[in-house]
Amino acid sequence: MSEVDWEALRAEAVSAASYAYAPYSGLHVGVAAIVDDGRHVTGCNVENASYGLGLCAECTMAGQLRLSGGGRLVAVACRGGEGELLMPCGRCRQILFELGGSSCLVDTPRGVLPMSEVLPDAFGPEDLP
Repeated sequence: MSEVDWEALRAEAVSAASYAYAPYSGLHVGVAAIVDDGRHVTGCNVENASYGLGLCAECTMAGQLRLSGGGRLVAVACRGGEGELLMPCGRCRQILFELGGSSCLVDTPRGVLPMSEVLPDAFGPEDLP
């Protein structure tokens, strides 16, 4: 894969946030990722009156990844509707690890980091006996 255009990926995440359904929190979240075959996939949050049933942007992106042919995530940016950097929650960090592995790059407040630093000591299906 060639060099990641982080500014373009961040802009895709902001664009995805515009599709969010967030009538309760008002926080529109978008995520964009590059797949190992060069495709880009995006997602947005979808809230629910029962907060625990809401979907994070990374969850909807995971569905788009699988529905559009699968593959491995190689770079991920998460942004709010105004362009602010947002970190994936714990559940979503595990989703990113499952679908991208330890080398998947994530845009963080500390800079671009591999998942192995964002979610240390994680494990996934490749670790099964």
